[in-house]
Amino acid sequence: MGKLCELIELSSKVQGQLFTALNLTATQGGTYGGIETLKGRLLPWLGNTFLASGANVSQDTSLSLMKESIDKDREMSELKSKHDEDVLRLEVELNATMGELKDTHTQLNDSQAELTKTKTETGGDMLASEEEICILRADLRIARDDAARYRRQLNVIGDFEREIDRLRSEVNILRSEKEIEQDWSAFGHLSIVRSNLIRVRSRSPSPIRRRSPSPIRLRSPSPIRLRSPSPLRRSFSPTRADLTNSIRHSRLVARFNDLYAVDRLDMQDRLRRYVDDDEMVKRIIFISVCESFHVAKMAYRSFRLRARKFLSPIHRGPISLEDTVSDYIVRNLDLYDVEKSVDDVIRSMNVNPKISFPPECEFALLSPFIREVCRVAYEMQALEPSLDIPLATDGELMSEVKYRRSYDSEFTAPLVAFHVWPALMEDNSVLIKGECTTRRGARSRSRSLSPRRRLY
Repeated sequence: MGKLCELIELSSKVQGQLFTALNLTATQGGTYGGIETLKGRLLPWLGNTFLASGANVSQDTSLSLMKESIDKDREMSELKSKHDEDVLRLEVELNATMGELKDTHTQLNDSQAELTKTKTETGGDMLASEEEICILRADLRIARDDAARYRRQLNVIGDFEREIDRLRSEVNILRSEKEIEQDWSAFGHLSIVRSNLIRVRSRSPSPIRRRSPSPIRLRSPSPIRLRSPSPLRRSFSPTRADLTNSIRHSRLVARFNDLYAVDRLDMQDRLRRYVDDDEMVKRIIFISVCESFHVAKMAYRSFRLRARKFLSPIHRGPISLEDTVSDYIVRNLDLYDVEKSVDDVIRSMNVNPKISFPPECEFALLSPFIREVCRVAYEMQALEPSLDIPLATDGELMSEVKYRRSYDSEFTAPLVAFHVWPALMEDNSVLIKGECTTRRGARSRSRSLSPRRRLY
């Protein structure tokens, strides 16, 4: 049916074109143009019912129509086959392109993963490098500080060596003076013996003449006779504690100044890495010094009691027991158990409500500084008179005699907000001024426990 409809449509189109061509030919041919052809072919065809079914068509017209139909079928089949081939080719190309796209997408994902991995590793290396650089800078700064402190200590050691040389020269001078005094005492003793001998001879010459050569020949008495004057004379002989008291005094005062000027600043730099509050850092150092002096004084008193108990049964001679105990302590300063004192100081600081420390750190960080302060405080107790630090409380009235104000103080404020360094006292007189910070409205802090430090 489709083919028949196509033929009808084709026939109508051809008829329309034929009538148009006939009209045009007749118009252009004039009145009689093409008349013979119309009479010979068209009119008989029209007379035989042109549109009736089963009408015969000329052989030329039928062949041309069949040819055109076959040509169109062939063209349609060629176009269809060509279309199918194009579709197949496009499908093949599309599949190939999709495969390449998938491969490209996979490579892109792999490249992106590698880039992310490389970026992560590079970032980690950069962070590690930055951390190492920061650590190395901190180590370098600490090494420089240690080098500067060691240089200062070398200078102090040089001063100590000069003091030792001066002390040796003084000891030599004292030895020579002692020998001269012994010679003079021996000479005085012999003079007294001769005068007594002369008086005895004048009273009883006969018995003494027989016995006189014996004591006179003994002109080289034993060292005990020459070095044993009256008890009143021996009581003035100085002990080692008395001989070295001034030198130890000057050395300890210089060491106390070094603790303030050098060790304190080093410890402040170390504490600022863990504590952000500068006031808390200064409070921690001041309380560590106060606790170190207190513990060292208690250790000195305990050692002095043990030394007195040990020496009292065996004490002999004109020198008093207290002087003997002091001389024994000075000779045995190395028997001081400083590590026990450091532990006691850290234990006291852990329960002190005025100071706090980060939970990840401990007050054991101050152990080297506390150890030096304890040694200095212990040796200061062995001086005559001893050196000590005064009692200091927050909110007390500022004393210009004992303290000087720090650079960040309010210089018109009368009350002490907190102390930076204690003063050094000798017989209730200030030997070295301390340092404090004064602020308006300063008052004593409440005795509340620190929220950042648990009790042990």
